[in-house]
Amino acid sequence: MARLLIVEDDELLRDGLEELLTRAGHTTRTASDGEAALAQLQAQVFDGMVLDLGLPHVDGMTVLRLLRARQSAMPVLILTARDGVEDRVEGLNAGADDYLTKPFSMDELLARLQSMLRRASLPAFGATASPAPALQPPADTQATPTLSMDAQLPRAWLGSTALDLTPREWALLDLLLNQQGQVVSREAVLAAWQAQPGEPGAAGALSSNALEVYVHRLRRKLAGSAYGIRNIRGLGYLLDGPGA
Repeated sequence: MARLLIVEDDELLRDGLEELLTRAGHTTRTASDGEAALAQLQAQVFDGMVLDLGLPHVDGMTVLRLLRARQSAMPVLILTARDGVEDRVEGLNAGADDYLTKPFSMDELLARLQSMLRRASLPAFGATASPAPALQPPADTQATPTLSMDAQLPRAWLGSTALDLTPREWALLDLLLNQQGQVVSREAVLAAWQAQPGEPGAAGALSSNALEVYVHRLRRKLAGSAYGIRNIRGLGYLLDGPGA
Protein backbone atom coordinates (compact mmCIF):
# COMPACT_ATOMS: atom_id res chain seq x y z
CA MET A 1 0.00 0.00 0.00
CA ALA A 2 0.96 3.68 0.01
CA ARG A 3 3.33 5.66 2.24
CA LEU A 4 1.36 8.70 3.36
CA LEU A 5 2.18 11.91 5.21
CA ILE A 6 -0.60 13.42 7.35
CA VAL A 7 -0.10 17.11 8.10
CA GLU A 8 -2.69 18.41 10.58
CA ASP A 9 -2.29 20.60 13.68
CA ASP A 10 -5.48 19.35 15.37
CA GLU A 11 -4.19 16.42 17.45
CA LEU A 12 -7.56 14.65 17.68
CA LEU A 13 -8.17 14.84 13.94
CA ARG A 14 -4.55 13.91 13.17
CA ASP A 15 -4.82 10.79 15.34
CA GLY A 16 -8.14 9.88 13.72
CA LEU A 17 -6.69 10.19 10.23
CA GLU A 18 -3.67 8.13 11.20
CA GLU A 19 -5.86 5.37 12.60
CA LEU A 20 -8.16 5.40 9.54
CA LEU A 21 -5.35 5.22 7.00
CA THR A 22 -3.37 2.63 8.97
CA ARG A 23 -6.46 0.41 9.16
CA ALA A 24 -6.80 0.79 5.38
CA GLY A 25 -3.34 -0.76 5.03
CA HIS A 26 -1.24 2.36 4.45
CA THR A 27 2.01 3.29 6.16
CA THR A 28 1.67 6.72 7.76
CA ARG A 29 3.83 9.48 9.22
CA THR A 30 2.47 12.67 10.77
CA ALA A 31 3.43 16.31 11.19
CA SER A 32 1.69 18.92 13.33
CA ASP A 33 2.93 22.03 11.49
CA GLY A 34 4.28 23.11 8.12
CA GLU A 35 7.88 23.28 9.23
CA ALA A 36 7.81 19.66 10.43
CA ALA A 37 6.09 18.63 7.19
CA LEU A 38 8.85 20.15 5.06
CA ALA A 39 11.47 18.36 7.17
CA GLN A 40 9.69 15.03 6.63
CA LEU A 41 9.38 15.64 2.88
CA GLN A 42 13.06 16.48 2.74
CA ALA A 43 14.10 13.31 4.54
CA GLN A 44 11.71 10.69 3.13
CA VAL A 45 9.79 9.62 0.03
CA PHE A 46 5.99 9.53 0.23
CA ASP A 47 3.31 8.34 -2.20
CA GLY A 48 0.74 10.90 -1.08
CA MET A 49 -0.09 13.59 1.46
CA VAL A 50 -3.15 14.78 3.39
CA LEU A 51 -2.46 18.47 4.06
CA ASP A 52 -4.32 20.93 6.25
CA LEU A 53 -4.03 24.52 4.99
CA GLY A 54 -4.32 26.24 8.38
CA LEU A 55 -0.98 25.24 9.91
CA PRO A 56 1.33 27.02 12.40
CA HIS A 57 4.90 28.14 11.54
CA VAL A 58 4.58 27.45 7.78
CA ASP A 59 1.05 27.42 6.33
CA GLY A 60 -0.20 24.55 4.19
CA MET A 61 -0.38 26.62 0.99
CA THR A 62 3.35 27.42 1.30
CA VAL A 63 4.17 23.74 1.90
CA LEU A 64 2.20 22.83 -1.23
CA ARG A 65 3.83 25.50 -3.41
CA LEU A 66 7.33 24.52 -2.27
CA LEU A 67 6.57 20.88 -3.03
CA ARG A 68 5.32 21.64 -6.54
CA ALA A 69 8.17 24.10 -7.22
CA ARG A 70 10.55 21.14 -6.89
CA GLN A 71 8.52 19.32 -9.61
CA SER A 72 7.13 16.67 -7.29
CA ALA A 73 4.04 14.98 -8.73
CA MET A 74 3.07 13.43 -5.39
CA PRO A 75 -0.75 13.43 -4.96
CA VAL A 76 -1.95 15.94 -2.35
CA LEU A 77 -5.41 16.09 -0.76
CA ILE A 78 -5.92 19.40 1.04
CA LEU A 79 -8.14 19.92 4.07
CA THR A 80 -9.55 23.37 4.69
CA ALA A 81 -12.05 25.07 6.97
CA ARG A 82 -12.48 27.72 4.27
CA ASP A 83 -15.50 26.90 2.12
CA GLY A 84 -15.26 29.82 -0.33
CA VAL A 85 -14.76 29.01 -4.01
CA GLU A 86 -11.76 31.37 -4.18
CA ASP A 87 -9.97 29.49 -1.41
CA ARG A 88 -10.57 26.12 -3.06
CA VAL A 89 -9.43 27.41 -6.45
CA GLU A 90 -6.29 28.91 -4.86
CA GLY A 91 -5.41 25.53 -3.36
CA LEU A 92 -6.02 23.69 -6.63
CA ASN A 93 -4.01 26.24 -8.60
CA ALA A 94 -1.17 25.84 -6.10
CA GLY A 95 -0.99 22.16 -7.01
CA ALA A 96 -3.53 20.21 -4.93
CA ASP A 97 -5.12 17.20 -6.59
CA ASP A 98 -8.33 17.30 -4.54
CA TYR A 99 -9.80 18.97 -1.47
CA LEU A 100 -12.24 18.46 1.38
CA THR A 101 -13.81 21.18 3.51
CA LYS A 102 -14.14 20.66 7.25
CA PRO A 103 -16.13 19.01 8.70
CA PHE A 104 -15.94 16.00 6.37
CA SER A 105 -16.74 12.31 6.30
CA MET A 106 -13.80 10.00 7.02
CA ASP A 107 -15.22 7.53 4.49
CA GLU A 108 -15.26 10.24 1.81
CA LEU A 109 -11.69 11.24 2.63
CA LEU A 110 -10.55 7.63 2.28
CA ALA A 111 -12.41 7.22 -1.03
CA ARG A 112 -10.96 10.44 -2.48
CA LEU A 113 -7.46 9.53 -1.35
CA GLN A 114 -7.70 6.04 -2.85
CA SER A 115 -8.94 7.56 -6.13
CA MET A 116 -6.01 10.01 -6.19
CA LEU A 117 -3.50 7.24 -5.60
CA ARG A 118 -5.03 5.11 -8.38
CA ARG A 119 -4.87 8.00 -10.87
CA ALA A 120 -1.28 8.76 -9.90
CA SER A 121 -0.27 5.16 -10.64
CA LEU A 122 -1.40 5.42 -14.29
CA PRO A 123 1.48 5.65 -16.81
CA ALA A 124 0.36 9.07 -18.11
CA PHE A 125 0.87 10.57 -14.66
CA GLY A 126 4.39 9.22 -14.14
CA ALA A 127 5.84 8.06 -10.84
CA THR A 128 4.25 9.34 -7.65
CA ALA A 129 7.41 9.26 -5.58
CA SER A 130 10.33 11.63 -5.88
CA PRO A 131 13.87 10.59 -4.99
CA ALA A 132 15.04 11.97 -1.64
CA PRO A 133 15.75 14.68 -0.83
CA ALA A 134 12.25 15.53 -2.02
CA LEU A 135 12.60 19.33 -1.90
CA GLN A 136 15.85 19.73 -3.80
CA PRO A 137 15.66 21.25 -7.30
CA PRO A 138 16.68 18.89 -10.13
CA ALA A 139 20.43 18.81 -10.73
CA ASP A 140 20.16 18.72 -14.52
CA THR A 141 17.39 20.91 -15.85
CA GLN A 142 18.59 20.33 -19.42
CA ALA A 143 17.47 16.69 -19.19
CA THR A 144 13.80 17.75 -19.27
CA PRO A 145 12.51 18.56 -22.79
CA THR A 146 10.64 21.85 -23.04
CA LEU A 147 7.14 21.99 -24.46
CA SER A 148 6.93 24.63 -27.19
CA MET A 149 4.20 25.67 -29.64
CA ASP A 150 4.01 27.72 -32.84
CA ALA A 151 0.51 29.11 -33.38
CA GLN A 152 1.27 30.10 -36.97
CA LEU A 153 1.84 26.54 -38.19
CA PRO A 154 0.22 25.29 -35.82
CA ARG A 155 2.72 22.77 -34.41
CA ALA A 156 3.97 21.67 -30.98
CA TRP A 157 7.21 20.03 -29.86
CA LEU A 158 8.63 18.30 -26.81
CA GLY A 159 12.26 19.26 -27.11
CA SER A 160 13.04 18.57 -30.77
CA THR A 161 10.30 15.94 -31.17
CA ALA A 162 7.17 17.12 -32.98
CA LEU A 163 3.83 16.11 -31.46
CA ASP A 164 1.21 14.67 -33.80
CA LEU A 165 -1.89 16.60 -32.70
CA THR A 166 -5.40 16.82 -34.10
CA PRO A 167 -6.99 20.33 -34.28
CA ARG A 168 -8.92 19.73 -31.04
CA GLU A 169 -5.87 18.36 -29.24
CA TRP A 170 -3.94 21.42 -30.40
CA ALA A 171 -6.66 23.80 -29.13
CA LEU A 172 -6.77 21.99 -25.77
CA LEU A 173 -2.98 22.03 -25.33
CA ASP A 174 -2.80 25.68 -26.42
CA LEU A 175 -5.32 26.69 -23.74
CA LEU A 176 -3.58 24.64 -21.06
CA LEU A 177 -0.09 25.92 -21.90
CA ASN A 178 -1.17 29.57 -22.10
CA GLN A 179 -2.74 29.23 -18.65
CA GLN A 180 -0.19 26.80 -17.22
CA GLY A 181 -0.54 26.41 -13.46
CA GLN A 182 -4.14 27.64 -13.57
CA VAL A 183 -7.41 25.77 -14.00
CA VAL A 184 -8.93 25.84 -17.50
CA SER A 185 -12.66 25.20 -17.35
CA ARG A 186 -14.43 22.61 -19.47
CA GLU A 187 -16.61 25.42 -20.81
CA ALA A 188 -13.54 27.31 -22.06
CA VAL A 189 -12.28 24.25 -23.95
CA LEU A 190 -15.69 23.50 -25.49
CA ALA A 191 -16.05 27.16 -26.51
CA ALA A 192 -12.64 27.09 -28.22
CA TRP A 193 -13.66 23.93 -30.07
CA GLN A 194 -16.98 25.46 -31.09
CA ALA A 195 -15.11 28.33 -32.79
CA GLN A 196 -13.15 25.85 -34.93
CA PRO A 197 -14.14 24.04 -38.11
CA GLY A 198 -15.33 20.48 -37.52
CA GLU A 199 -12.69 17.82 -37.04
CA PRO A 200 -12.81 14.79 -39.38
CA GLY A 201 -14.36 11.78 -37.67
CA ALA A 202 -15.61 13.83 -34.71
CA ALA A 203 -18.71 15.57 -36.06
CA GLY A 204 -21.05 16.80 -33.39
CA ALA A 205 -18.89 15.49 -30.56
CA LEU A 206 -18.76 18.73 -28.55
CA SER A 207 -19.55 17.27 -25.13
CA SER A 208 -17.93 16.70 -21.76
CA ASN A 209 -17.60 13.00 -22.58
CA ALA A 210 -15.73 13.82 -25.79
CA LEU A 211 -13.50 16.20 -23.82
CA GLU A 212 -12.46 13.38 -21.47
CA VAL A 213 -11.45 11.31 -24.51
CA TYR A 214 -9.28 14.12 -25.91
CA VAL A 215 -7.70 14.80 -22.51
CA HIS A 216 -6.81 11.11 -22.24
CA ARG A 217 -5.30 11.12 -25.74
CA LEU A 218 -3.28 14.25 -25.01
CA ARG A 219 -2.01 12.75 -21.73
CA ARG A 220 -0.74 9.75 -23.67
CA LYS A 221 1.13 12.01 -26.09
CA LEU A 222 2.75 13.85 -23.17
CA ALA A 223 3.58 10.61 -21.31
CA GLY A 224 7.25 10.25 -20.45
CA SER A 225 7.74 14.03 -20.29
CA ALA A 226 7.68 16.34 -17.27
CA TYR A 227 4.21 17.56 -18.28
CA GLY A 228 0.92 16.16 -17.05
CA ILE A 229 -2.75 17.14 -17.18
CA ARG A 230 -4.67 17.02 -13.91
CA ASN A 231 -8.45 16.73 -13.72
CA ILE A 232 -9.59 19.29 -11.12
CA ARG A 233 -12.87 18.01 -9.73
CA GLY A 234 -15.85 20.14 -10.71
CA LEU A 235 -13.70 22.89 -12.26
CA GLY A 236 -11.68 21.73 -15.26
CA TYR A 237 -8.08 20.87 -16.12
CA LEU A 238 -4.60 22.07 -15.18
CA LEU A 239 -1.26 21.56 -16.92
CA ASP A 240 1.63 20.68 -14.60
CA GLY A 241 5.27 20.87 -15.68
CA PRO A 242 8.32 23.11 -15.95
CA GLY A 243 7.37 26.77 -15.70
CA ALA A 244 4.17 26.12 -13.76
